[in-house]
Amino acid sequence: MTETRSAWPPRWPRALDARFGPPCPGAYRARPEDFQVEEVLGFAPEGQGEHLWLWVEKRDMTTAMVARELARACEVAPRAIGYAGLKDRVAVTRQWFSVHLPGREMPADLPARLAGQPLTLLETHRHPRKLKRGAHRGNRFRLRLTGEVTTSPGLDERWAWLCRHGVPNYFGPQRFGPDGRNLHRAASLLARGWRKRDDPQGMLLSAARSYLFNVQLAARIERDSWGSPLEGEAVILEGSSSQFVIERLDEELRDRAARLDIHPSGVLWGCGESVAREAALAFERDALAAHQPLCEGLERAGARMARRPLRLRLASPGLERDAEGAIWLSFELPPGAYATSVLRELIDHPTLNFQPSPSGDDERGASDAPTAAIQ
Repeated sequence: MTETRSAWPPRWPRALDARFGPPCPGAYRARPEDFQVEEVLGFAPEGQGEHLWLWVEKRDMTTAMVARELARACEVAPRAIGYAGLKDRVAVTRQWFSVHLPGREMPADLPARLAGQPLTLLETHRHPRKLKRGAHRGNRFRLRLTGEVTTSPGLDERWAWLCRHGVPNYFGPQRFGPDGRNLHRAASLLARGWRKRDDPQGMLLSAARSYLFNVQLAARIERDSWGSPLEGEAVILEGSSSQFVIERLDEELRDRAARLDIHPSGVLWGCGESVAREAALAFERDALAAHQPLCEGLERAGARMARRPLRLRLASPGLERDAEGAIWLSFELPPGAYATSVLRELIDHPTLNFQPSPSGDDERGASDAPTAAIQ
């Protein structure tokens, strides 16, 4: 499977370049405070139960690092800690963690035990259940942009278009590791036969599935059909995982797609048959025809076939300029979506072109957590 190594880094197309030309150079995440993420849980802890839920703000730490610190400070095993999704390291983020403390109170000196770490305990509540991966509604982002792009008249136009028409739902470069290392490892492992002990969290399976999804999305962008359903399309309803297959494409369905009420989807490859039909199924097959070794390796590994929307709707979008001339973007994305997919449509920056990422963690939600790919 040398295809992935020769094709890295892939030059997957932007949706807006054909309309406005390439974006201007810009910078983001110059410091952690420039990349702010707040988890949106979508429900409140019940106030009683065996699990202590902690609302935590962290700076320049991965989610896994915080989980280890909480396990140490609460004197529990790492498996007693729960969280909904991974958040960026080079950022200031707020998210929920749970600690299983049956019959035990929170250590009275917990803030003191966490002293010296760049994290702050903001709230504590009890809840009957452990916080599971993908349990949150989404993530709210507030991102600071600097550089040449801040004086470009085209930025406002690009931003307005994304707010009206949506954003390509690419998996971000973080998913593939520096220089696509996770994908290269996945290709080698799938070629000789995937084993759980070689990929216990399913990270490499997830990288392979993500790559194949991005290949499909790139092909739809090149055909300018990533936001418009095809005959036989499996569409996903906005704000949910519900989907249905279009039996007859009519004006009502085209209008719903234009209003971002439904989204075309791509396949996350695995065992089973694609639910797409007619033109949509033919497009999937054509896009993946050159990547059959990866597809067959995922099938042998027992990954389950699933669907992912090709498009994202920006919820509660905002753009403002500060006194220093920097631009602040704000928006909310569902779990599994990447803020970098929004940024790459707006600015030219090397880390947005599937080059090495400075962070060991990423800002995606966890609805597509790697373990979800394994039967």
